[in-house]
Amino acid sequence: MNTYLRILSYARPFRRYFPIYVVYTILAIVFGLLNFTLLKPLFDVIFGQVDPSSLTKYIEKPEFSFSIDYFFHLFNHYFISIAESHGKFGTLLYVCLIIVVSVFLSNLFTYLSGVVLAKVRAEIIKKMRMNIFEQVTNMHIGYFSNERKGDLMSKMTNDIQEVENSIVQSLRVVFKEPATIILYFAVLFFMSVKLTLFTILVIPISGAVIGGITKRLKKKAVASQESLGRIVNILDETIGGMRVIKAFAAQPFMRSKFDRETDYYSHVNISMARKNELASPASQFLGVMVVAGILLYGGSLVLSNNSALGASDFITYIIIFTQVLNPAKEISRAASSIQRGLASAERIFEVVDTPSAIQNAKSPIEINKFEEAIQFHQVSFSYEKELVLKSIDFTLEKGKTIALVGPSGGGKSTVADLVPRFYDPTEGKITLDGRDLREIGLNSLRKLMGIVTQESILFNDTVFNNIAFGLEGVSESEVIEAAKIANAHEFIEQLENGYYTNIGERGSKLSGGQRQRLSIARAVLKNPPILILDEATSALDSQSEKLVQDALTNLMANRTTLVIAHRLSTIQHADEILVIKKGKIVQRGSHQQLMGEDGLYRNLSTMQSV
Repeated sequence: MNTYLRILSYARPFRRYFPIYVVYTILAIVFGLLNFTLLKPLFDVIFGQVDPSSLTKYIEKPEFSFSIDYFFHLFNHYFISIAESHGKFGTLLYVCLIIVVSVFLSNLFTYLSGVVLAKVRAEIIKKMRMNIFEQVTNMHIGYFSNERKGDLMSKMTNDIQEVENSIVQSLRVVFKEPATIILYFAVLFFMSVKLTLFTILVIPISGAVIGGITKRLKKKAVASQESLGRIVNILDETIGGMRVIKAFAAQPFMRSKFDRETDYYSHVNISMARKNELASPASQFLGVMVVAGILLYGGSLVLSNNSALGASDFITYIIIFTQVLNPAKEISRAASSIQRGLASAERIFEVVDTPSAIQNAKSPIEINKFEEAIQFHQVSFSYEKELVLKSIDFTLEKGKTIALVGPSGGGKSTVADLVPRFYDPTEGKITLDGRDLREIGLNSLRKLMGIVTQESILFNDTVFNNIAFGLEGVSESEVIEAAKIANAHEFIEQLENGYYTNIGERGSKLSGGQRQRLSIARAVLKNPPILILDEATSALDSQSEKLVQDALTNLMANRTTLVIAHRLSTIQHADEILVIKKGKIVQRGSHQQLMGEDGLYRNLSTMQSV
């Protein structure tokens, strides 16, 4: 119930729609009810059961008042007038015309209430989808290492869709169907208290059976959505790793993996369908049994003259009661559907309720410039239990370049990730101009930094939008100037539509060197005072590396740079080189100083020069 109420809380900003929805719904129910209450005078006319003496009090036209008695009196007034002037056929025509008008108005207000509810439904889902998207984009980097991307995508798409199809769709049932049942039963009580009490005693049996069915659905719904998340994850891995799959002839393995998961998903959904589909026929069958009971009990009362209802009254009563079964059936169907939606909503709220490990301070310091230095003060860090960085201590002064080198897995990238606060130190602290990074606003901190990684992160968009990514009001001339500094302008101009060429998913239409130069152009345009380069040339061929290295040299001019290098020849100009092994700084100094020592740096340099 808490989950359901939490979903409805997304509708709070749209409470202005509620009064008009209530008005439209009540009018739709009232006119729908009028359709069936008019059946009694219709039957009376057809069967000739109208007693003229009982209608004499309606000869005078009533004075207007907004009450049921007024409309009832007015109807009978015209009923008598038409009966006297046009006979039975004219009276029959009069009743039929009112029924047609009533049906039209009932459907009109049903339509209008549906349109209002559709607006609310669309806004709720939009708000919920944006809520989870915002939460995911605010999560710390480590979160995505522990979560399957496919499962996250499934929660943001399939689970949201399930909530829309089941719970939000059931909003109509929450108000309209109970209101319909209440109003219809009010009329039934007015017609016969004894017969209506009999029906109320029988109906809960139907509700108990349906409730038992729906309780079993939620567990299956959770399993279904989790399985769908794994399917999306397999698809994402398959499409992203197609080259490797084909190279290793691993298509049968991936097909088998996909087949097992889809087979499980199929079995779970068949099991859900059995229970879900059982709810509607069961409610219908039990409803018919109730009607049969009323026919038997009520009919015996009418036949034995122990009921205040006449034949036409009893037939009208049965017809009205059958209309109660439809909203009851809708409620039972919604109850089973809601279980699936609740399971999906709980998966969504798991993400929404997960706090990011990287948070802004309560009163963060907003900065817009870098003036002195970045300092690591005895920084240690662990992803889980084992420390991957141990007592790292160094100072990166403004305008200087520090290079991090060493064996793979030593902790170089982790050091770089701590500077923009992708992670926070487990021990020690990092300061920027003397302020602890944890005291600085995240956005203002990261606006001071440009990052170029080994893997070029590009988007399925134009060259222009990839270079201007995240910046507003950027002119074409500024983008072109950035591309020239990054040695990218020449190849961009040769593309089909120049700067407005779409480069495909992750820049798949470009070579590795071209993608890297676009990443550098993006960093150039941002013009950050602090630059982080994480093995930006290690995956390139010699020709591309030369172009990219020249672009990086242009980018690094007059900036404070932290560079991770695999090829030592690219960082010989660094003001200080830190050699990191197993999370510790084992050597430090300039290239000349380190080459003069008998240590890891000289060994690595010698190996690369062979």
